[in-house]
Amino acid sequence: MHNLKYLVALTNFPKFGPVRISKIKKIFPDLGDAFKACYNELIKTGVETKIIEEFISERIKIDPDKIMEELSKENIKILILEDKNYPKLLSEIYCPPPLLYYKGSVENINEFCLGVVGSRKYTAYGKQITEQIVKDLSRNNLTIVSGLALGIDSIAHSSVLEVNGKTIAVLGTGIDRKSIYPYSNIYLADKIIDSGGAIISEFPIKTPPLRFNFPQRNRIISGLSLGTLVVEAAEKSGALITANYALEQNREVFAVPGNVYSSVSIGTNNLIKSGAIPTTNAEDIIKTLDLNQITNYIENKKIIPDSPEEEKILKYINHEPIHINDIARVLNINITIINSTLAIMEMKGMVKNLGNMQYVLAR
Repeated sequence: MHNLKYLVALTNFPKFGPVRISKIKKIFPDLGDAFKACYNELIKTGVETKIIEEFISERIKIDPDKIMEELSKENIKILILEDKNYPKLLSEIYCPPPLLYYKGSVENINEFCLGVVGSRKYTAYGKQITEQIVKDLSRNNLTIVSGLALGIDSIAHSSVLEVNGKTIAVLGTGIDRKSIYPYSNIYLADKIIDSGGAIISEFPIKTPPLRFNFPQRNRIISGLSLGTLVVEAAEKSGALITANYALEQNREVFAVPGNVYSSVSIGTNNLIKSGAIPTTNAEDIIKTLDLNQITNYIENKKIIPDSPEEEKILKYINHEPIHINDIARVLNINITIINSTLAIMEMKGMVKNLGNMQYVLAR
């Protein structure tokens, strides 16, 4: 928890992105030391002089304990890169996010995910084909990943919810309630969480919708996914940025052919010319990715503990609320160890704190 708190604190300095955080972690095993370090110590990380000077000037405004308290109040959990539950596919991309903030359940984040993106200004055809393909993919147990944006993204998320599927929204802002963008989709975000899906972001809480954050967000949509489907996209579109990231990450790119006279089909038709897989139904995607065995895999998947303490807790805890004192007494483990282990397990989404120190399995 100590390192987690200071990783959160360090990443609250906007110029400490994945590359610079990686450099800092190589020199400072204890991130608390990194957060408090003087200039001469920080310069050893290889981070640029100007950035270090700026951090030292700005860190007085960063209160690690206050940030963790705010995360707890909003029921925001964290996955870190070293966590075994961190998305495997995402960990394989260039400079993966050192941490992900999330609300909801990330149970499906390590399973079979497909990114679905497209134009904010969609046509009736784009809406119809998105609903058709996404619903069929959801019925075949794929988790749909998109960006909660207006247009095709929102249609994709909503279509999943209509068939009781699972969907993950990746934001280019903080995921605290006041930062969700567009704010008109806050109720869609709530529905995603309530349905067993999740909203996630690498950006700290209170991060506003800055234009340059959204391309960075797009690499996570593609990075989480086995492939990315582009439904409608103009010649210059954010959806094409996601497709390019997918290609860089050696993932499949699917594109829905569109009307050659429509401006929102220029991007998708060009993708097909460049080698993207023409897609007119869910079967095109399932066959290409060879996903016929998804159902059996998901049904047989189990929670795997990461430590002896987690293993003991998982054997004892169930879906009936259990007080932390009872867990410590029955398992004969020091209450301090139980408390820290449960905190970590909650961050991983393995258990849930119902309040008043009552815990249940989260899955």
